Amino acid sequence: MTIRKVDQLELRGKRVFIRVDFNVPQDEKNNITDDTRILLSLPTIRFVSEAGGKVILASHLGRPKGRKDPKFSLAPVAERLSQRLGKKVAFAMDCIGEEVQKQIGGMKEGEILLLENLRFHPEEEKNEEAFSKALASLCDVYVNDAFGAAHRAHASTEGMTQFVKIVAAGFLMMKEVESLEKALVNPQKPYVAILGGAKVFDKIGVIQNLLDKVTTLLIGGGMAYTFLKAEGFQVGKSLVEEDQIEFSLNLLEKAKGKIKFLLPSDHIAAERMDAQAKSEVVKNDKIPPDWVCLDIGPETVKTFSEEIKSARTIVWNGPMGVFEMEPFSEGTFAIAKAIANSSAFSVVGGGDSVAAVNQAGVADRISHISTGGGASLEFLEGKKLPGIEALRRE
Repeated sequence: MTIRKVDQLELRGKRVFIRVDFNVPQDEKNNITDDTRILLSLPTIRFVSEAGGKVILASHLGRPKGRKDPKFSLAPVAERLSQRLGKKVAFAMDCIGEEVQKQIGGMKEGEILLLENLRFHPEEEKNEEAFSKALASLCDVYVNDAFGAAHRAHASTEGMTQFVKIVAAGFLMMKEVESLEKALVNPQKPYVAILGGAKVFDKIGVIQNLLDKVTTLLIGGGMAYTFLKAEGFQVGKSLVEEDQIEFSLNLLEKAKGKIKFLLPSDHIAAERMDAQAKSEVVKNDKIPPDWVCLDIGPETVKTFSEEIKSARTIVWNGPMGVFEMEPFSEGTFAIAKAIANSSAFSVVGGGDSVAAVNQAGVADRISHISTGGGASLEFLEGKKLPGIEALRRE
């Protein structure tokens, strides 16, 4: 079954419902602090508008818990979107109902309407059929361009597609699917996966799925210390998941003779998690008992960078340390730069990794930066995402 792309459709005069991801960060006064997700949606919105479609945009914002909350209104997003598009974006006070139907009924070709927060209705997250039908009644064509919500089986991402004849993916959604599939289906070798972040538990599915695909697995971040403890090292007060030690040991055994499974050999350890704390570079067997490891060390950076340099496919999810604190950011930024300098096809996913490539100033040299943290993680686990499967038609 194939997924149609929005540019394969006849859109003139059609009511086109586009599920976007406008879950943007805001300050306490509801001012948008980062409009990256709005900017990424522009190509699909512009295309549908210029093709003569009547553009109906829908998104969630925050966690209003199924009730109307001004703090989570999409009204400020409508204003910012108008500025970015250079044309008026109308706003609806709800996402279903007679008033919304009336507004859509009065739309001209090319006009754009943003609906109020889908999650003001508890039926959205519950994927209730009546709510799905109400959303479906607003349109002739359904387009999903919200990869960040594709792992959720909600009314706007999965339920309503059953009641709309024509469904397609937006440009951003297709770029995500094609890039992640390129990293999972017949990837070019050598294939290097770099996994970091705090917990082994969060990455179990990814590790298991990639074990049969990658050439080399590089492990950093807090999760590395569970593996190191499983190998018999004393890791001081570094983060360790005691309940994952046996799993980690089994995984190390499983990887032997199959792939390169590399853990840090040195670390930036500190007396405490504090930018002002005393810190030093230590080897695996010299970690002080009362200290905490907060970044990979220079020897590990060199080893990991050599593996990255020889790769033809790279996937990175999770930082190498507490990169938010300057003394412990060098390892993560070094890995970001090594990936950027590589000639490999590279995919970076997860909020912290994306933040790292942006802060390191190398985002423009990464082949694909995934917009969906949870969605990209589940994709890398090999799971089928409801929002993507719903677009597949004979």
